[in-house]
Amino acid sequence: MNAREAAVAELERRIGYVFHDRDLLERALTHASVGDGARTVRHNERLEFLGDRVLNLCAAERLMALDPDAREGEMSRLLASLVNYHACARAAKRAGLPEAMRMSASATKVGARQSDAVLGDACEALIAALYVDGGLECARAFFLKFWQEEFARLDEPRSKDPKTQLQEWAQGQGLPLPVYEIISREGPDHAPSFTVSVEVEGYPPEQAQGRSRQDAEKAAAQQMLLRREGPEPQVDDE
Repeated sequence: MNAREAAVAELERRIGYVFHDRDLLERALTHASVGDGARTVRHNERLEFLGDRVLNLCAAERLMALDPDAREGEMSRLLASLVNYHACARAAKRAGLPEAMRMSASATKVGARQSDAVLGDACEALIAALYVDGGLECARAFFLKFWQEEFARLDEPRSKDPKTQLQEWAQGQGLPLPVYEIISREGPDHAPSFTVSVEVEGYPPEQAQGRSRQDAEKAAAQQMLLRREGPEPQVDDE
């Protein structure tokens, strides 16, 4: 048994499930960098699509069970904390997914095996594979086991992310909501780099980069927040 075969066996041990369809498991663990995007290589991107829906279902039903009286807005906020690529990446690491993944040497070299975006997608693909191979109960069991720490985080006081802070600041100034725009997307699919700008009426736009669109938007918002101590925006007289 080679190192990767041992990692796959350890993954199945941790999740407590042995796949009947080994090809399905292999597809869930195969990153798009394998084969340099060749169509003959079946990677996990289609499974990510299904896994995202299954994950949202599992998280939503668990939130409703934990607090039958919770309002929709509060549940939506908690759902966003549970279902995002950072939370998925942490769950993937708990399950031993990084070591079991199949990806190109170049992707591994640039750090894709530890990338939250890559691991988040792989986790969703694995959830989809569990759903297809073992049914909803199997996918639900994975979610309940590897999201325990994420539910514990819900009770922790948390600071607002930069995008939320910027939105609230703009509203407090009587200004329209910030507008985000993707300036460029560079790099290979397994290691993209996004440049995003954000503009608040009356202020010069700010640009920032990130490994994902979300990260770039947060970085740009953080840059814009630094202007709060600067001069007031110039508004033309009518």
